[in-house]
Parts: sequence; C-alpha cells; structure tokens
Amino acid sequence: MSSNRKSQSSNSTPNEDTNNNQTTQTSIPSPPRSPVFHSEPPPPTLLKSLKTTLLNSWINVLLIFIPLGYIAYGLKWSDTWVFILNFLAIIPLAKLLGFVTEDISLRVGQTIGGLLNATFGNAVELIVSIMALRDGQIRVVQASILGSIISNLLLVLGMCFVAGGIYHKTQSFNQTAAQTSSSLMALACIGLIIPAAFISSVSSIGNPSIVGNTDNHTRELLNLSHGTAVVLLIIYILYLFFQLKTHAELYQDAEEHEKNEQPQLTIVVALLLLAAITVAVAFSAEYLVGSIEGIVESSGLSRTFVGLILLPIVGNAAEHVTAVSVSMKNKMDLAINVAAGSSMQIALFVSPLLVILGWIIGQQMTLFFQTFETVVLFISVLITNYLIQDGESNWLEGAMLLATYIIIALAFYFYPNTNEK
Repeated sequence: MSSNRKSQSSNSTPNEDTNNNQTTQTSIPSPPRSPVFHSEPPPPTLLKSLKTTLLNSWINVLLIFIPLGYIAYGLKWSDTWVFILNFLAIIPLAKLLGFVTEDISLRVGQTIGGLLNATFGNAVELIVSIMALRDGQIRVVQASILGSIISNLLLVLGMCFVAGGIYHKTQSFNQTAAQTSSSLMALACIGLIIPAAFISSVSSIGNPSIVGNTDNHTRELLNLSHGTAVVLLIIYILYLFFQLKTHAELYQDAEEHEKNEQPQLTIVVALLLLAAITVAVAFSAEYLVGSIEGIVESSGLSRTFVGLILLPIVGNAAEHVTAVSVSMKNKMDLAINVAAGSSMQIALFVSPLLVILGWIIGQQMTLFFQTFETVVLFISVLITNYLIQDGESNWLEGAMLLATYIIIALAFYFYPNTNEK
C-alpha cells in the first residue's frame, strides 16, 4: 500500500502540484492592505519651540547681557558700561529676530515672506537709527546707514569669500542675480552722490555752509532728499516684484534652502517672540544711543566711527554668521543673497524710509553725506562690482574686500570729531 501511494504521488503531474499550491495559497486569507498616507510631521509644541529658540545658535549665550544692560542704565553706570553691555545685548537679539522672521516666512508663502524679511531683516539697524534720529543725532544715523552698507559689502562678503575659499578652491554663483544686486547698489550710490554734488555746486555759487541753516538752499536739499527717497522706495518695491514674481528663477538656488525647511516654532510662540524681541531691541537701542555722547567724550572716538564701524557690527551679526556658514557649505548664491541683499535693503529701503520718517517728525534728515563718506561708498560698490562680475570667487578676492574694509575703518578712526553734532 505504501509503495502504491508513493508511486501515485510520484506519478502526479506538475499541473496538479500547481493547482494544489494555488488551493493552499488561496485558502490563507491575505491581510487587508491599508492605504499609505504621507502625513506632515507633527507641529512643534510650546516647550519644544522655546527650546529651539534658545538653542538655535551659540550667540544666544550673549542674552545674559540684556538684563545687565538694563541694570547699567537704571543704576546710572558710566556711559562706557551702558554702551558695551547694550552693544553686546543687541547682537543675540538680532540673531533671534532673524530666526523668528524666517520661521514665520515659511508659513505665509514666498511673497509675504519676502516682505517680512524686507521689513524685519534690518529691523535692528532701523530701530537704532530711529532712536538716534529722534534724538537729533543725524550724523550717527547717516554713519550707521553708510556703515551697514559697507560692512555687508566688504566685511561680510569678504569673510564669505575667505571662509568658502579655504574649503573650496573656486566657488561659482549666479552672475545675473549678483549683477542685479550690484547695479541696484550703484543706483543707491547715485542717490547719495547727487545731493553731495548739489551741495558742492550751490556752495561754489556763494553759500559755503548750507547744511544746518534754514534758508532756501536747505529747503531745496530737503526736497531733493525727500523726492529721491520716494524714488528709491519705489525701485525697491519693483525689485521685490522682480525677485519674487517675474524673475524668481534667478533666485531659485537661494530659495531651495528655504523650501526644504519646516517651521520649528508654533505660530503663537513666533508672533509673541517677534513682539518681545522688537520691544527688547527698542529698549537696548535707546540706552545704546543715549550713551554715545558720553562714550565719544570719554574715549575720543568720533561719532562717525561709532556709527560707521561699531553700530553696524550689532545689526549685521546675524547676517554675518549666516552668510559665512553657508559659504563654507559652498552655497554661494545664498551667501551673496544674504550679504549683498542686506546692503541693498539698507540702501533702498532703510535709508529712504529714515528720510521720510525724519520728514514726518520734523528732523532734517537728508541723503547728503560728507564728500569723504560718499567717496568711500562709491569705492566699496566699485570694487564689489568688479569682483563679482565673473560669477566666481576665491579666498584672495575675499582678502581684497577685507583689506579695503580695514583701510576704511582706519580712515574713520582718525576722522576728526568736529562739526558732527
């Protein structure tokens, strides 16, 4: 019997085996397949948002100087201590302001995000300048504007070229986008040269001291500055439309960095932080500006040096760290967008806005800079334009920019402190 069974089993055809296997497979029910959903990561919690904010950069260690700066002002310490402590306090506040603004921009879309970055990207410089403008320190305001432009063009961009050149022999970037920013900077430079040429021409006619008087020439200079400021603001709005709408593909590489990021803060925490940081910057800036007069008298530094060299370090701290870090990762399009873009915002947005604010509050804020300062700005824009026109960079070009900045800083260090108030 066993042999017959073996023979029967051995004589079974492959079709029968296949049918048996199919019967066995169909007899075992397969588990139901669930649809696959690609869900977004869960939103950040309140605690995680605060932790992310405090730990997003090592610069936040300097937050300890915020209460110290307030204490120094409240206890009426020397102007030197008030200046130093509030100077150090504004640096992490500028970094946090940029971090929160970028996080909010990721939620509201490209167009509104661009407007937010334009408004709050240079909020520190704007707040410090408004406080100085309110106190009538026109020279400090003008020097701060000029210093922010030069600092971004020479110091920040030079550090980007040097830091990136250490890790990469040659770095390339979008030549058209860089040239557009450079051309707009040249336009802003023209907006400052023409008032200086106007003053020089009228002075040669017969009135050697125009600025500060209330004659017809002063009113003409103010009217010229007001009209030029309106034109520059219109150009900046057109540039935003150019960047975000009609020619957005030119800035695509710089925006890919933002597209791959997700918001790290809840919207409530982001808005509350934005309001709190702005208020803290306003107080620190007010104490900082109030101590400038004392530190000028005690240290012998000129107001021009304080406004042109020291104050821009505060406002450009965030841009400096961001631009250098991305240049080391060979993301030069983003680095140039941060450095040159910030200079352009100061020249085409902050500067004319301050002229209009001075017009509103009754301060004679004009676009007339001293001849030496206008020449310095022209040289900075000229050398930057020469170095980025080929669409490539290396560490030697960065060293050229840094050398230019050091020479300018030395010149303003020895700049006399006369007729500046």
